[in-house]
Amino acid sequence: MAHQDYTKCSRIEIVEYEDDHLVFQNAGNFLPKSVEDVIIDDCPESVYRNRFLVEAMRNLNMIESEGGGIKKMFIKQKDRFFPLPEFDLNDGKVKVSIVGQVIDENFAKILSSNPTLSLSDIMLLDKVQKHQPINGEQAKYLRKLGYIEGRKPNYYLAHHVVETLNDASLKSQYIKNKSFDDDYFKKMIIDYLRKFNTASRKEIDNLLREKLSDVLTEEQKTNKIGNLLKKLRMKNIIVVTQNKHWRLV
Repeated sequence: MAHQDYTKCSRIEIVEYEDDHLVFQNAGNFLPKSVEDVIIDDCPESVYRNRFLVEAMRNLNMIESEGGGIKKMFIKQKDRFFPLPEFDLNDGKVKVSIVGQVIDENFAKILSSNPTLSLSDIMLLDKVQKHQPINGEQAKYLRKLGYIEGRKPNYYLAHHVVETLNDASLKSQYIKNKSFDDDYFKKMIIDYLRKFNTASRKEIDNLLREKLSDVLTEEQKTNKIGNLLKKLRMKNIIVVTQNKHWRLV
């Protein structure tokens, strides 16, 4: 109510789903620079869209405090090991989704096993485990702390984070994410050609695709296999024939 842009003559929408999932939406752009700035900055936002309404609601005990609601939501979700609130700030609206249950048990275990994690760190790790993009500085920061591995944009939780949980599913997922190095895949291609003489691109795709990292999209897997073949060709180890099959030189 306090943040609605009433000049747009829109309703404040609250939708409750059966899976303990709430969505709030109101009209008006998000006034702070970003949600991250609100969480990291302990000072409340100095600009209010409806200043007199905020003061009236505070005097009537309808709101607890000015400027602390967003951070409090994140802290409450973190303390219960629930997914962090998700904000959609597009189309001149503010949409907030809040889940009231544990969705990812692995992420909940990470939170419970690392009680000293700061809220800003948890926000970044939450993005990583949801496969949402993080910028270069954020990735550099998490890598310095030893929280993530992988290459942009396919980051995943680091070995030591997974190891401390002693969780079989997390450990197997780590191996799937990490995959193997390029030399391993090059050797697979060479061994295949030694045994079967030639291979089509489809056959090589079938050979490697399931063994590539799970954090890669199908398009990225296709591109990676193409790059492996290109590297072997440039080293004069394999060539492509007229019928578009690969063979050893």
